Amino acid sequence: MQLTRFTDLALRILMRLAVAEPDPRRDVDGHAAADPVANRSELTTQAVADQLSVRYAHAAKVVARLQKAGVVETRRGRGGGLKITERGRSLSVGRLVRELEGGAEVIECDGANPCPLRHGCRLRAALRDAQEAFFVALDPLTVSDLVASPTRQLLYSISGQR
Repeated sequence: MQLTRFTDLALRILMRLAVAEPDPRRDVDGHAAADPVANRSELTTQAVADQLSVRYAHAAKVVARLQKAGVVETRRGRGGGLKITERGRSLSVGRLVRELEGGAEVIECDGANPCPLRHGCRLRAALRDAQEAFFVALDPLTVSDLVASPTRQLLYSISGQR
C-alpha cells in the first residue's frame, strides 16, 4: 500500500508541529517530563512548507483538512500560526490515515472499464485485507510516538531549534 502525498505531508506537518510546541507530558528528549513546559512556539503554514520543502498551496490544503479533523488549530493574523491539538498528539496514526485516505480500494474493479473477473476474483478481497492490515499496523502509534528520538533531533535540525 502506498500513501497519497497528501497523507504523507499531513503526517510530516503533524510531526513538525509536535516538536514546535512541547508536549507537556514529555521533556525535550521525548521522555516523561516532571514539569509541563510552558513555552509555545507557533509556526505559520509558510514556515512549515519551507521547512518540509513543499509548496505553500499544498501545505495550506493539508492544514485546512487537519484543522477540520480537529488535530491542528489555526490562528490568522499577527501572532497567528499553527498548533497541534491534544487530539493530534494522541490520535492513532492508523485512524488518521484511514480518515485522510478515505475508503478507496487499492484497485478499481468497477470503474469505466470494469474487470471481467470482478464477480469471482479473490484478489480484490485479499487486497482489501492487506489494506486493513496496513492500517492495523499503524493503529498503536500516535504522533507523539513518531517524534521520539532520533526523529525529534531531525525535526529540530530542519527548524533551526535546539
